[in-house]
Amino acid sequence: MSKKLLPVTIISGFLGSGKTTLLNHILKNQVGLKTAVLVNEFGEIGIDNDLIIEGSEDMIELNNGCICCSINGELLNTVSKVLERSAMIDYLIVETTGLADPLPVAMTFAAGDLREKVRLDSIITVIDGENFDFEINNTSVAYSQILYGDILLLNKCDLVNEEKLKKVEKFINKIKKEPRILRSTNSEVGLQTIMSVGLFETDTFKFDKDKEDLEVKAKDHSSHSHDHSSHSHDHSSNSHDHSSHSHDLINNIEGFTSVSYETFEPFSLRKFQYFLDNQISQNVFRAKGILWFMESERKHIFHLSGKRFSLDDEEWTKEKSNKIVLIGKELDHQTIKKQLSSCRFSSD
Repeated sequence: MSKKLLPVTIISGFLGSGKTTLLNHILKNQVGLKTAVLVNEFGEIGIDNDLIIEGSEDMIELNNGCICCSINGELLNTVSKVLERSAMIDYLIVETTGLADPLPVAMTFAAGDLREKVRLDSIITVIDGENFDFEINNTSVAYSQILYGDILLLNKCDLVNEEKLKKVEKFINKIKKEPRILRSTNSEVGLQTIMSVGLFETDTFKFDKDKEDLEVKAKDHSSHSHDHSSHSHDHSSNSHDHSSHSHDLINNIEGFTSVSYETFEPFSLRKFQYFLDNQISQNVFRAKGILWFMESERKHIFHLSGKRFSLDDEEWTKEKSNKIVLIGKELDHQTIKKQLSSCRFSSD
């Protein structure tokens, strides 16, 4: 019977760890499988236009047989919509938000109505080798992502030395007994090592009991870590929030907030560089955006993770504008928006 069930992989991992890069890697390299990918934002994936056959507001079809579906509303509803097309799909992948505990998402698949239709294959947690210390010290979500990850993808190995990598692996071994750790650069890993591996075991969790029991179980799992155990049970109790698509997910989770800024005026490249070098708060951990500079005819895609940032350029296909989102702890929203306003080419 299990062979008839649609296998599901959940991709977890902290902000900027490389989840979307892993998704792209899977979409480009999967052979002979028609994969459905559930994401929060299409724009973040940056699918090559040559791959797209047709697209709607919430679904994109690719010429390699894959589809991408945005999670509009409840995760359960989105999965049900995809399953209606199940004759076309061999595999389902769900990318969680960077601040989500993967357990409530796993519960959506391993319990309830979906249990008759899908098989939770594994939870892959992407770990940022470069920014690991920040993640684990500042949020218990990062701890839960490791605890419940069946495969731990230690990413960005090209950016850190062997000593740091071994330190991270040692820490992981304290959290998790006999963890399956794969090292990667740019989230590149053999697909046979992460898909259809059948590692998730439903008997790990007490689905036949009520939610309170599950919360206790989750808490017990992490009780040996004094830094994080006090928060672990909080995530399970918000299962509906975690599995739905809402920008408010980011706000007020363990002190994290997001600041969004948009303007239809171009930035000055020099002023924006000054913002990055001298003004940006140390509490900003992740930022991403589409940027328009007066000095350039091209669209610039901006990513910041920890202290590292990148700017990639491509052609504009829509109206030019600046859109940027910054995520961090205890951010002064007004100050950041004022600083970004000062980056406009027209500002004094």
